[in-house]
Amino acid sequence: MTEASKPLNGEIQTGTGNGAGANNDAGRTILVGVLGGILSAAGYLVYQRLPDEQKERLHRQVRGILESRINELRSNFNI
Repeated sequence: MTEASKPLNGEIQTGTGNGAGANNDAGRTILVGVLGGILSAAGYLVYQRLPDEQKERLHRQVRGILESRINELRSNFNI
């Protein structure tokens, strides 16, 4: 604390600026979590209503993407 910012006559000073940033970050984190939950629930509801052949096609595409990504990581790390 500098001389100019010290409390006078036993006054209690509250911290300014530090708590507001933490509250904003916490609020944004909660908002992102809630929105992510809503979007994933909506995606699951859409997925449930797909016909079986579209579900299988989607599974094949996801497996292909995962296999290519795993192979890419293996080649990058020389595994």
